[in-house]
Amino acid sequence: MDLLGNLVLGFGVALSLQNLLYCFIGVLVGTLIGVLPGIGPLATIAMLLPITFSVPPVAALIMLAGIYYGAQYGGSTTAILVNLPGETSSVVTCIDGYQMARQGRAGPALAVAALGSFFAGTVGTLLIALAGPPLAEFALSFAAPEYFSLMLMGLVAAAVLAQGDMAKSLAMVVLGLLLGIVGTDVNSGIARFSFGVTELTDGIGFVVVAVGVFAIGEIISNLGDATRRTVETAKVTHLFPTREDIRRSIGPVLRGTSLGAFFGVLPGTGPAIASFSSYMLEKKLAADPDRFGRGAIEGVAGPESANNADAQCKFIPMLTLGLPASGVMALMLGALTIQGIQPGPQVMTQRPELFWGLIASMWIGNLMLVILNLPLIGLWVRLLSMPYRLLYPAIMAFSAIGVFSVNNSPLEIYLAALFGVLGLVWMRLGFPLAPLLLGFVLGPMLEENLRRALLQAAGNPMVFVTRPISLVFILATLAILVVMAFPAIRRRQRDIAD
Repeated sequence: MDLLGNLVLGFGVALSLQNLLYCFIGVLVGTLIGVLPGIGPLATIAMLLPITFSVPPVAALIMLAGIYYGAQYGGSTTAILVNLPGETSSVVTCIDGYQMARQGRAGPALAVAALGSFFAGTVGTLLIALAGPPLAEFALSFAAPEYFSLMLMGLVAAAVLAQGDMAKSLAMVVLGLLLGIVGTDVNSGIARFSFGVTELTDGIGFVVVAVGVFAIGEIISNLGDATRRTVETAKVTHLFPTREDIRRSIGPVLRGTSLGAFFGVLPGTGPAIASFSSYMLEKKLAADPDRFGRGAIEGVAGPESANNADAQCKFIPMLTLGLPASGVMALMLGALTIQGIQPGPQVMTQRPELFWGLIASMWIGNLMLVILNLPLIGLWVRLLSMPYRLLYPAIMAFSAIGVFSVNNSPLEIYLAALFGVLGLVWMRLGFPLAPLLLGFVLGPMLEENLRRALLQAAGNPMVFVTRPISLVFILATLAILVVMAFPAIRRRQRDIAD
């Protein structure tokens, strides 16, 4: 009965005219940036963070969430029509989706992708509503040692599960932690890592790092991409899939949704991992695996359901534990703190209208996305022909205005530009950027809980292993490190032996 009452409260909040408008803006922008290759939700949300300062917290979170899961919908359009993923999670969709388009079946491919995404998004939102309250109630029993151990486990898991080299990921987490503690120490009042620059005594702004690394850095990187795009515009005819298409798609949609929900709650695993796992599973289960890569509709239905379920379920640890499971969730966490809201399980009890309003808006947003994606395919196709030499300067100017508007500080524009160049260098050297943002967001909270725990224990570090829940998180952290490092150690030993 509590769940029903909370959902009624949530829909009452989400169905207000203002929140409906922000939900529509979010899913529309999300679809747009999903369609346009090279502009992901991470960069877009980073650019829009300054705007949310003057927007009510519920509306801001609804809009940012709509951008995130809306981008997963839009990415499939580019993958199917252009053979170029609008989103990294849509890479797998290119394999069979584009082949279907070349065979004149782009319509059914787009329809199945949209309907599978809608089902997965709906189920993912239901899981948030069901799992959120018990998880938050459990987390309310946490004290400072448990929060420190949980955040440490989340950072390590995000680093070792991220794509690329584990050592580089851990290095980016540490760098993020160091950047996060720049500024005046709350306890001693001493400026740390400010190098005599007065503006840095308040710390490096979250918006500066996010816009610099993920917006400016991504755009500079994409300017060097000379990929030619051939849009299959003449191939989009009837949209409704055949009965055989639907029969073949039901199983992959259900399995993809389950896989996406599982990977969604794991830190560091993006939607791309969920969609790739779904594709491999469907190919393994298929009676005729040779069909895959030649226009098998299961290769579209499964991955698209998986990446949308993953995107929705990423909100579970962020909303209930205050633990971001991805770079986008770190941005969402930053948006909460900017609004003066302390992330964590207390959000559900202190701000129920925010938690349940966001959940209800996801159902509404998923419905809006189906309505947007199918009838407006012609518009998205025309947008794909937009020259990026016109689009990128506008985004750069918008980013600079947004950074400056936060504190009216010219130094922050220079810092954003510096982080943009550093972001480009890190990308070229193979350093993943998401762990940097996770470390930056969680760094101050990690330090605060570490200090609080040690103060309560009179400086005794054993407090982290004498409390059962904290001990479980510490052991899990060590287990993750050992499991991920063991194959690399074995390879090194074999190389030495050879």
